[in-house]
Amino acid sequence: MQLNSQRIKISLTRTLLRLMPLILMGALTLMTFWLVQKNTPPESSMLERVRLHEPDYIIKDGTLSALNEQGSTKYRVLGNKVIHYDDDASIDIEQPRMRLFQPDKAPVTVKSNTGHLDGDLTILELFDNASIFRPAQAATATEPATLRMLASSSYFKVLINDDIVETDRPITLEQGMSIMHSTDGGIFDNIQQSMTLSGQVKGRIERAPRSAQ
Repeated sequence: MQLNSQRIKISLTRTLLRLMPLILMGALTLMTFWLVQKNTPPESSMLERVRLHEPDYIIKDGTLSALNEQGSTKYRVLGNKVIHYDDDASIDIEQPRMRLFQPDKAPVTVKSNTGHLDGDLTILELFDNASIFRPAQAATATEPATLRMLASSSYFKVLINDDIVETDRPITLEQGMSIMHSTDGGIFDNIQQSMTLSGQVKGRIERAPRSAQ
């Protein structure tokens, strides 16, 4: 009887030794799971965890202005309705109008039906009936006379920090009595107040009357 008991003990010991790696692995798995659960914050609802793209405030007849280093107005953005979004700080604008200012030059107005200003206030996108307008300006002591200019397209992108307005959509450019059409858009440089057209360009160039030059 004593011999049988010894054999049973030896058999149990061998079995436990064989199972020991599995027991250790199971214990480590359970401990890891416990630690993960302990250090994981309680789950929030989907509305709490994801900041929805919803407006946090709306302003009617809103205005946003920026000054240059000399303290003069560099640009001004106006809109019939300004809608600000909390998740990315971007702004949607109804009937946006942006005025770009350069010393000793006529102010340029860019406008459209709708617009979107990014959260960094560096890019203004203008959609539907977009245009760039610069009035005629008489010659000054430092600047030559300029003709009225109107550029029209379905879309413009204003690179605010670069003083550039660009589009890759078809564009119509009127300057004085001349009119040009471009298939691939163009770039307006507000510093030089000049437009460069891309792609196929067609139209007519007419000399302005001497009194308008």
